[in-house]
Amino acid sequence: MAEGSATLFVRKVVGRLEPYLPQVPKPKKKLSLQTKLLWCGGILLIYMIMGQTPLFGATTPEFDFLAFARVIFASQQGTLVELGIGPIVTAGLLMQLLRGSEILKFDFKKPEERGIFQTATKLVTYIVIVAESAVYGFAVYGPGITEPHVLYILIGQLMGASVIIMFLDETIQKGWGLGSGISLFIMAGVAQQILWSLLSPLPAGDGFAIGVIPFVTESVMAGDLSDIFFRYNQLPSIFGLLLTAGIMLILVFTQGVKIEIPIVSTKYRGFSAVYPIKMMYVSNIPVILASALTANVVFMGQMLWANLNPQNNSTIMNFLVQFDPTSPSTPIGGLVYYMTPPRGLDIAVLDPMRAVGYVIFMIIIVVIFGKLWVELGGLSPKSAAKNLLDADVQVPGFRRSNQPIEALLNKYIPSVTLIGSFILGLLAGVSDVLGVFGSGIGLLLMVDILINYYNQLIREQVEVVMPRLGALLGRK
Repeated sequence: MAEGSATLFVRKVVGRLEPYLPQVPKPKKKLSLQTKLLWCGGILLIYMIMGQTPLFGATTPEFDFLAFARVIFASQQGTLVELGIGPIVTAGLLMQLLRGSEILKFDFKKPEERGIFQTATKLVTYIVIVAESAVYGFAVYGPGITEPHVLYILIGQLMGASVIIMFLDETIQKGWGLGSGISLFIMAGVAQQILWSLLSPLPAGDGFAIGVIPFVTESVMAGDLSDIFFRYNQLPSIFGLLLTAGIMLILVFTQGVKIEIPIVSTKYRGFSAVYPIKMMYVSNIPVILASALTANVVFMGQMLWANLNPQNNSTIMNFLVQFDPTSPSTPIGGLVYYMTPPRGLDIAVLDPMRAVGYVIFMIIIVVIFGKLWVELGGLSPKSAAKNLLDADVQVPGFRRSNQPIEALLNKYIPSVTLIGSFILGLLAGVSDVLGVFGSGIGLLLMVDILINYYNQLIREQVEVVMPRLGALLGRK
């Protein structure tokens, strides 16, 4: 009864508020691939300009509370994209969890049901934008602002920029571009970090350029090859470049490993295909959730430490979190210390136990979130079997009912969930510790997004040549 009441309440709220919500219209006709790419480029340019536009009235805060989530949220401190895609991701995950746990029940086979769910997600996004902007503005920038009206203007900027980002994402998703704005912004942010690590000509602390390519050139010209492979102070190095390339190859390989279950259509006679169960069945969602959890824990730890234990003289608080009073963003002890990576091989060597502890923590937390996401995100064997039957397909040799197909999927899905989550946690942890370009989690996200874009480009080309087959692929 409660579940039905929650869904009914959402329908009523959406029905009353939807006429007043601004919407991005869908294109009146199907756009060409070139046009979609131009829209993606223009929207990305707007986002990058916003990322270079400083917030009016903002002063540099003592801590960067979103430092561990910058890659996930595609955000830049002190700019209009301070919150990045954080409110959109938070609202989307919340609504997906509510639907996956069947607290909210919507039949996505019906366009009107899907539309109600999307509008409800948009409403929740507005709420999250207001809440996050207000809390972040008061907690982070508030202490450094003496005039109240300046603080209110700053919070208004956070809200306005987040709403613009939401509409940029919606524009791409409505068919004007490819994929989603969220994926595009994350991919661009990580790619920007990688290019910076490769090409930046700015001087670093060791007297050479930050970028690997200028650094190697300068080292060869100076005849100093002693540090050409490794560099200290977390600076980009040849070792980091080779590690980044190696991790990317592993990710591309594992993305292609899958179990294929033959299926036939009950609606189109003679149509047969395969239902792929990838090794990375859970995608990167568990890594995103684990990173978001870590970021929130560090955020709360910094707040508690700054207010209750700034000199590290409380035994109980020291067990939970300790920061360096001379560098308040650097954890030096407590549980939070082992939940954050020692970025760079030189730092990891100084405290191997922390490095090992962080990798183990990432593996455990990603595996836990992987299992939870499969159950709550509608990816369980039961949900997958129902989706197959709802799509008017069946597995040859099995009765067209949930139980036998669920039993078949149950042989594979739990195993690939465990193995895939373990690999993701291991790669993310090791990459962060050893210092890959763009961070380990950022690299995982970028490769996954690039593969998805590659598949979408193939689908777009198929639709041009064979529209009916392309439409069928799109439905799948």
